[in-house]
Amino acid sequence: MHAYRKDYPRPQLVRQNWELLNGSWEFEFDDEDKGIREGWFSGEEKFGRSIVVPYTYETKMSGIGDEKAHSVVWYQKTVNIDFEANKSNRLQLHFEGVDYRADLWVNGEYVGQHTGGYARFSFDITDHLKDGSNVLTLRVADTYDDGQPRGKQRWISENFGCWYVQTTGIWKSVWMEYTAPEYIGRLKITPDQPGARVIIEADIVCKRETSDLELSALVTFEGKEINMASTKCAANKARLVIELNRPDLFDWGVHEWSMENPALYDLTLELKRGEEVRDQVESYFGLREIRIDNANILLNGRPIYQRLILDQGYWKDSHLTPPDENALVKDIEAIMSMGYNGVRKHQKTEDERFLYWCDVKGLLVWSEMAAAYEFGDNEVAEFTREWMEIVEQNYSHPSIITWTPFNESWGVRHIRTDRQQQHFTEAIYHLTKAFDHMRPVIVNDGWEHTISDILTLHDYEEKGEVLFDRYAGRWEEILENKVFHCGHHPAFAEGYGYKGQPVIISEFGGIAFDKGQGWGYGNKVKDEESFIQRFDDITTAIKELPMVCGYCYTQVSDVQQEVNGLMDMERNFKIEPSILKEINERVVE
Repeated sequence: MHAYRKDYPRPQLVRQNWELLNGSWEFEFDDEDKGIREGWFSGEEKFGRSIVVPYTYETKMSGIGDEKAHSVVWYQKTVNIDFEANKSNRLQLHFEGVDYRADLWVNGEYVGQHTGGYARFSFDITDHLKDGSNVLTLRVADTYDDGQPRGKQRWISENFGCWYVQTTGIWKSVWMEYTAPEYIGRLKITPDQPGARVIIEADIVCKRETSDLELSALVTFEGKEINMASTKCAANKARLVIELNRPDLFDWGVHEWSMENPALYDLTLELKRGEEVRDQVESYFGLREIRIDNANILLNGRPIYQRLILDQGYWKDSHLTPPDENALVKDIEAIMSMGYNGVRKHQKTEDERFLYWCDVKGLLVWSEMAAAYEFGDNEVAEFTREWMEIVEQNYSHPSIITWTPFNESWGVRHIRTDRQQQHFTEAIYHLTKAFDHMRPVIVNDGWEHTISDILTLHDYEEKGEVLFDRYAGRWEEILENKVFHCGHHPAFAEGYGYKGQPVIISEFGGIAFDKGQGWGYGNKVKDEESFIQRFDDITTAIKELPMVCGYCYTQVSDVQQEVNGLMDMERNFKIEPSILKEINERVVE
């Protein structure tokens, strides 16, 4: 896409004047939490360590590799600012992800705070700068509190089950960009595939009245101009509706985004005051519709069978942080080479460049929230705020077709009977639908659903015949909560029931080789032949179930002690991908 810049962290709102701040930063542990008392934020303090950002201190790629918990850490970096060259601009400092509570000082002056490990946040640091060298200081506090959204990060000192080494501090890119005092702050791009148009909503950042500002948009496709529109801004908002139907240019008038043909339109936006351009950004979008029709999930009006794979996004030497952008591309290509058409990005909000490449390559994405594990007022507040930040941040990516805020009753462990926890999940469902009425929302993926647009079930049965008989033979009893679908949990929480939704087996498999260490689901297999036989057996059994319209296999790669990936942590295939592709794509009569 025209908007694409290698390593640019925010691919759907791209400006020219930016600088990546990844690399070496000064760093220090503050186990005694004395840094604020002793004035470590002054800009004059010299920290005793260095770290490679954006890798956290727990990782090898950070240059430190200490997996012990340190509840407070400090970062510092000096940047040079040419005020004369940028005297009419504002400088925005962006953090793509910092876990968990971050406080920022610039040249010893306090700027602000953000809480939450998975969403992007930004500060306008202009008023704290001086010409020449400027010192950025960041204090990050993290805890083992299981009431904060943490995903797969452990909350005790050792790994256990399917929880891994914690992630503390900066774990995504840090960067800065110059803007005018008036600029486009946020884009919400909504495709209207049936109407052959796109709706663009923009937040305009401006300290004065915006009525003298005008927003214009130009849509092109492969260099051909499609249409343009403009509107006056009002109350720091602007909304444009752009018609896309061009039968004079294309046989079908429009190009739809799909898995087979992930067509993307280029978008250029300009914010003007009179004839003066105050801001210009590049973006893109896909024209596609995702909706539910009774027991089917439709993409552009046509039923799709989702062959998903669970993707936790961990790497051996960098943990939650991808080693580089190319690692994201390689993962996507590996997933597609095994015959999968989508990913369930599990317990993590991935680097947005991952979503860009899914948009470009046509890989479907379920976007999931990192779970907390203890219900309470703090969890409700923190979870709600951060989840809505994530939904807003990633809304415009066409590859995302499902929102999944809750998983397996984590953080709402009494949801089966507790009305307070049920109300919480209902509230998140309705908040999400209020912002995005199009995409399905899954509430409590796996079991004990309250209200949910898709009924998803987790089942790690080893034998295909048993798996098939469980659902084909006792389906009505499962729906009525008379039989627990995998022996542990009912399909619905008390007071809720099946409403004719589509059904997806959203976790199964997890096969591991018997190599002595680590674990998988069920018995480990001895050799490739046994692996392929079991993989084929259970995958085919699910595809033969008439009530099921998709599945999600566990998982892409090994993660620390969990060794049930189709690739190891170095991304070596355990089974020839063409064999898996044939099984996944084989048509079942």
